[in-house]
Amino acid sequence: MEEQIDKQSDKQQRDELAKLQQEVKPANKKVIIVNFLLIMMIFVGLFIYMLKVDGIDNIIQLIHQVDNKWVIAGLICLMIHWFCEASNLHIPLKKMYPNQTFSHSFKVSMLGQLFNNITPFSSGGQPMQAYVLTKTGKRVSDSLSAMAMKFIITQIALVVTTIVVALFEFSFFAHLMQNYIWIAVIGFLLNILAIIVVILAGIQKKMITFFTTPVIKWLGKMGVFKEPEKTIEKLDISIDHFRKQFLFMKEEKKMVIKMFVVAVIQSLAYYSITYMIYRAFGNVGITFWQIIPIQAFLLLIMTFIPTPGSGLGAEGGFYLLFSSVFQEGTIHMSILFWRMYTFYLPIIVGALFLIPIKRKGRKA
Repeated sequence: MEEQIDKQSDKQQRDELAKLQQEVKPANKKVIIVNFLLIMMIFVGLFIYMLKVDGIDNIIQLIHQVDNKWVIAGLICLMIHWFCEASNLHIPLKKMYPNQTFSHSFKVSMLGQLFNNITPFSSGGQPMQAYVLTKTGKRVSDSLSAMAMKFIITQIALVVTTIVVALFEFSFFAHLMQNYIWIAVIGFLLNILAIIVVILAGIQKKMITFFTTPVIKWLGKMGVFKEPEKTIEKLDISIDHFRKQFLFMKEEKKMVIKMFVVAVIQSLAYYSITYMIYRAFGNVGITFWQIIPIQAFLLLIMTFIPTPGSGLGAEGGFYLLFSSVFQEGTIHMSILFWRMYTFYLPIIVGALFLIPIKRKGRKA
């Protein structure tokens, strides 16, 4: 009987791995090359635009005047962000698999950042992370469970941190965002609603399916879903998986609190990068805590942009939101530095983990 269960478990693991391979494979050579070309075109286009608007003399002068200690501080914030990102993946994995090493969790995290940045809507990161984890013996369901916990807790920490800071700096934020305040409010409310729905999925399955089932059937009639019944079945299975993860989170309260604290530090580290760039170019007058809600709103805008790494939308959003905050003549170079920190460096460092290495005479 036990042998039969083991065989079924092995078969399920192979089927899950095959599905993941199919999910990862579409983002293969042609797609990745096209995405990389698009990324390079955006980078070159931004640089040409800078040359045309600011002039080469002003750019060279700005580079000479940049305060290196703030540039280094920005790099430190980026590394803290990476460390926290990896930690919140490592904590649940370590609980499930005591032999899991932080170095491997860091590698998986950076590969996730790489594929998130080179795929539309950041869709490639999680499948690649799950695929890499299965290659070291982790079950697909366990890998997805760890990533689901990380995502939920990170989103809650992100929203809570932003709302708390925005309330303390509401007058400044409302004045700066007076033309877009309604978008900001709707965006934050949607994030809160998403968190509520996720929590309800973990504790009230019937309530979620009561609303989702008729919607999926209606979308099936509209031609959005070819087989609505199968979609409902898959959603039902997904909710059941998530409920198990949610119960695990309820049982491991200390782990959840630890992950939440790490996620808050991660959010603050990411937001700090913009402030470090602000100070690197000699800007003063705006506090660190005033930067946070603006940066959070920019992050919200970026999630709705389909291009790899939210290209063009991220740069345009930064200019739109921060042009009145940064000194005249520094905004374009600041955008370039910000994208180097938050987009190009994660791609470069993440790509390094794709390079095969040799350990004890064997290729890894």
